[in-house]
Amino acid sequence: MVGQVALWFLFGLRISRGTAPLVALLLVFNVGGILSLTVMQDLGDGPMYLAVSTFLALTAVFYAAVIEDDARRLNLIFDAWVVAAIVTSMLGILGYFHAFPGAEVFTRYDRAMGAFQDPNVFGPFLIAPSLYLIHGLLTGRLIDAPFKVAGLLVVALGVFLSFSRAAWALFLFSAVALVFILLLKERTGAFRLKILMLTIAAVVVLVLALAIALQVEQVRDLFLSRTGIQEYDSGHLGRFERHRLGFLMSMERPLGIGPMVFSTIFPEDEHNIWLKTLTSYGWLGFVTFILLILWTLRIGFRFLLRDRPWQPHLMIAWITIIGHAAIGNVIDIDHWRHFYLLLGIVWGCGALERRHQKSLGRRMI
Repeated sequence: MVGQVALWFLFGLRISRGTAPLVALLLVFNVGGILSLTVMQDLGDGPMYLAVSTFLALTAVFYAAVIEDDARRLNLIFDAWVVAAIVTSMLGILGYFHAFPGAEVFTRYDRAMGAFQDPNVFGPFLIAPSLYLIHGLLTGRLIDAPFKVAGLLVVALGVFLSFSRAAWALFLFSAVALVFILLLKERTGAFRLKILMLTIAAVVVLVLALAIALQVEQVRDLFLSRTGIQEYDSGHLGRFERHRLGFLMSMERPLGIGPMVFSTIFPEDEHNIWLKTLTSYGWLGFVTFILLILWTLRIGFRFLLRDRPWQPHLMIAWITIIGHAAIGNVIDIDHWRHFYLLLGIVWGCGALERRHQKSLGRRMI
């Protein structure tokens, strides 16, 4: 990606006015991180952490720019994302059931993680391609439905076997939101009936698949364990107590405490994106990140229901970002590569709409 970003911009890929605010916000956000390094007694891995943050910021700008340059690339991005989701889901499923020698490399703590390093990243990565398959199932041709259903079942099983409560909640919220927006967008009774009927059928299939999976004792035991209250959430210096203490501490540290320092003070990392931005990027990064999320959601909300070729992609990315912002209350998302892809998609679609409106103005003249 480093080489690709450099080559594309070297050979003429431009940053337009539509994506310039994204560049500015991500730049200021990482400046906050650089300032946080000045308060660290031992830099350790701090500079490398911020180098990764800067790289991910550049990828978001890159995605937005290539999408604005050619809207047809959105189909390529989502098709590739679906393929990647199915492949990594299959790896996670096979690993979870120990389908071949060494398959446990695709699991962690008896949870599927596919080709990822953490089940809590693996699960949320699968949400956007799941929505893309659901959207295609609800709005596409019935002849293609069996293939989309098969792909959706594989990916949904991957989400389930990740045993990530955040991913489960994100999947449920995103699917419901997608159906709601489609019902809001489509005004014909026949189309709404089709969506409702297919939605009911999809829910029935997923429930049956879940019921079958729960027949396996290993799956059932871990499912019951994960749905209960965890000691590391509510116990002494658990997740929520760390959040409270961390926010109180951050009120006295305008520059933050530096990347990866929180876990040297408390038993674990922040596991809260808002606290993470305060500790690792300071007050400047915290305010900038909130502004970035709000600005991104505003772009999606403004253009969500406009009939454009890129509207489905914008809708899926916008819904998924809302869900990620919500689960950010219990998990860190600042180094999730697919999160920056989602940002790039929304900003790229916003830039496409800006260019489209500009062309309409010229035609009217």
